[in-house]
Parts: sequence; structure tokens; C-alpha cells
Amino acid sequence: MAAASPSPALPLDAEGILALAARSMFQLFSSISQGMFLIDRTGRIVWVNEGYRRFLPDLGFASVDQFLGHMVEDVIPNTQMRRVLETGEPVLVDLLTNKAGTFVVSRLPLRDERPDGTPGELIGAIGIVLFDHPQTTLQPLISKFALLQRDLDEARRELASQRARAARGGEAPRQAKYSLASFIGSSPAASEVKRHARRAAQSTSPVLLLGETGTGKELLAHAIHGASARAAGPFVSVNIAAVPDTLLEAEFFGFAPGAFTGADRRGREGKFKFADGGTLFLDEIGDMPPTVQAKLLRALQEGEIEPLGSNKLVPFDARVIAATSRDLPEMVRQGRFREDLYYRLNVLPIRVPPLRERRADIPALVEALGEEMAQRTGDAPPELLPDALALLAGQRWRGNIRELRNVLEQVAMHSDSRRVDAAQLTRILRQAGAGEVAPAAPPEPGDPAQDEAALLRPLAEQVAGLERRAIQAALAHTGGNKLKAARLLGISRATLYGRLENPE
Repeated sequence: MAAASPSPALPLDAEGILALAARSMFQLFSSISQGMFLIDRTGRIVWVNEGYRRFLPDLGFASVDQFLGHMVEDVIPNTQMRRVLETGEPVLVDLLTNKAGTFVVSRLPLRDERPDGTPGELIGAIGIVLFDHPQTTLQPLISKFALLQRDLDEARRELASQRARAARGGEAPRQAKYSLASFIGSSPAASEVKRHARRAAQSTSPVLLLGETGTGKELLAHAIHGASARAAGPFVSVNIAAVPDTLLEAEFFGFAPGAFTGADRRGREGKFKFADGGTLFLDEIGDMPPTVQAKLLRALQEGEIEPLGSNKLVPFDARVIAATSRDLPEMVRQGRFREDLYYRLNVLPIRVPPLRERRADIPALVEALGEEMAQRTGDAPPELLPDALALLAGQRWRGNIRELRNVLEQVAMHSDSRRVDAAQLTRILRQAGAGEVAPAAPPEPGDPAQDEAALLRPLAEQVAGLERRAIQAALAHTGGNKLKAARLLGISRATLYGRLENPE
């Protein structure tokens, strides 16, 4: 039998190049996407690629043969492919959620070609699964969206403030700066804090925020106020540690004209009255002197205050949120904080966890803080490589998010390149006075106590660590070849790139 002659090459004219490009683009989409399928003009599924087959069991099909031939809306819940057939318009980026998961998808119409080369009648459509884990792959975009949402919320509040100021002809009261979306993190610990904060926002009882310095207590106070029925009222903050003891009573309750030497002749209203109709945030409540503690307790119990130098009681209506980094129960036992005041404030306690208890949130925090720095300075933030992020996750963070922000500012000032690895970060941490830099690697297996401690970490953190080590091992085995590493791990190259960009 004579050997078959090779097929002739496409002519290198415009039509041939266009046909070659169309075939190449189709093959490219099929290889880099998480899955792809075709439907004809009636909406019947006629083809699926290899990547899409892994979704079939979740959709209730054991084989491709069972899947093919069905109308698309009958077998893919919530699909919008029919709309593409009806309108002829593409849907370039959309979120699709069904029993197979949540996906970022594209939907493109397919047309035949007229004799003059222009698109003709609609003959079908193509569905492309771009990402199958959008909450992980698109985490940087999600974080940026949260920042944009926060900016939008702040702009809306400022606009409302300006309108109120114009309507009243005077200065509008300060309102909340942050929402719960501003508390960055999706770890179990962060999610629990947000859940308690949402419940507290629906109540009018006092809230006590407990946590180390730099954990975000003031941000949560703003967020609780902003989500409460008092959101339209003022948010008034007092940092008790920053006010001298001799002035604290006047700061809280105000004073009558001529109440003391040097007092304003017109008198002045205190923070309680400024917060009327809104929220009064008492930061560092553990630093309050005992003499003022008694008067604060009376004000909270009676709902009225007595300005200095006055014999008149002034009613107020303010919801109190207090915060402290001190151990209040221990201070009560030592007699340094009134027990009755503690119980009055501790109606809705919320413990704000330190950063070391929500390490899985560090990549999202790095992204958000980097964007904040970029907006402030106008410079692009440095990119921390996966090993540098792992090193950050291994630190103790005694100053929590405030310390993390400081380290990132140090990185921006002292790094030699825009991409920062673990070695560079270690030098910067030492220069910043962080002392001993903890290693990024997890504890060695074999020690039961260490193994148990490792298993008690959040599951998402453990899975992320295992995934990170698998990717590093695959890259080492393939000499850094990402395509080969992706094949070795059984994932697409797009998924590998997504994990490298966002290792948590």
C-alpha cells in the first residue's frame, strides 16, 4: 500500500492565516482552561474537552456519552448559555454556581462564515471554565474589591456628612470610617469575629472588645457602629490612655462656664453629649483611673451625666463600645478596676484574635496593606514570593497587624527589587529590630506534641501548607519548569500560576 501523501500546508495568505489562528486559539483555550464544551444552535451539547470531564460526576453523569446530546439547561444548572444563543452576544466573565461548585466562566457565540469572510448566522456557542476555585485564584482581585468597597462606603458617608452639614449650617458629626468588609480575613478565627460583630450591631447593649494591641479593635468598633441602627448618628472616640487623668472627667462629661481656672467661659459639652444618638468608643478602658470609673458607672446606669461645676443632670443616649489590651479580670482581682463597672461593660464581649491565630489571613492582609501603601505613596508595593509569605506566617507578631504594616513599609523602603524572597525578608526583619526570626518551615514530624499542635491549626492553613510544599517539590523536580510541574501535579498551568501568586 502506498504511503499517504502529507496534507498540503495552508497557503500563507490572509484566509489561511485566519484559519490557522482560529484553530490555534481554540486549542489554546482548550489547553489552558479548566474545561470547555460546545453546543449547537438548538442548545444541545455536542462536544466536551478532556478538562471538563472531571465535572461530570458532580453533575450526575458517569460518562461523556451520557452527557452529550442533552439540552444544556437540562444538565448544567444555572447556565446562561441559552441567553447567548438568543442574543448572539458574548458573556466574557461571569460567576456560575451549581452543585459542581463555583466557577468563573466565559460564554462565546459561534457563527459560520459568509462568502465575503464576515461572520454569518449563529451556529452554536462555546462555554469555557476559566477558574474552578475563584475564592483562591482570584483572592488578589477579591481583596482589591474589598478595598474599593471600603473606599466607596467612606465616600458615601462623607457625602452624607456634607449633606447633613449643609442642611444644618454647621459641622456634621463624625461617623464610622470602616465596615466589617474592612476587617480583612476569611480564616475561621476572622469569620467568628465578624459573626459576633454582626450580632453585636443588632443590639443596643455595651460591647467590650478584648485583644492585644494592633489586632483591629478600633476598626471593629467603627464597623459595629456602621452596621447598627445608630449608623446615621455620630461615632465619638476617646483614647483614655492619651488623656491626662486630670482632664479625663471634663473630656467625658464636659464642664459648666467657669468650672475651674482656665475653663472656657462658655463651658463645653463632653464626649458623652457629643455621642448623643450614636456610639461612644472608649479605647484602652483598662487605663481609666478609679475616680473616673465610679462616675462612668453611674452615667451608664442612669443614662445621664453631670458636667463639672454644674448641679444639673444632663440626659444622653449613646451606645458604649469599650476596648482594652489589658487583662481586665486580673485587674478586677487586684482591685485596680471596679468589678461592677467590668460587669456593666462586659455584656457583649468579643475577643479579637492575635495575628498568630489567623495566619491563613496573612496573604490577604499583605495584599490589602500593600494597596493601602500604594494609594498613600503612589509607588507600587513590592511582591512577596511564596517563601517570603510563608516566612511571614511563621512569625509571632507581638504587634499584630500594626507590626505587619510596619514590616511591609520596611520592605518597601529597603528591598533591592520589586520581588522579595525569604532571604531578603529575613534581612529586613532583622534590620527592623524583629529580633530572632522564626523559621517558615512547619515542625518536624514524629514528635507527638508537635504533631498534635500542628493538627490543631485551622484546616485551611494546613491544606494550604501541604499544597505549597507539593508545588515547591514539583518545581524542584522539574527544574522550575511550570508546565511540567503542573502536569506532574495533575492541575492546569493556570491553576499552578494562581497558587504561586496566592499560596494560601
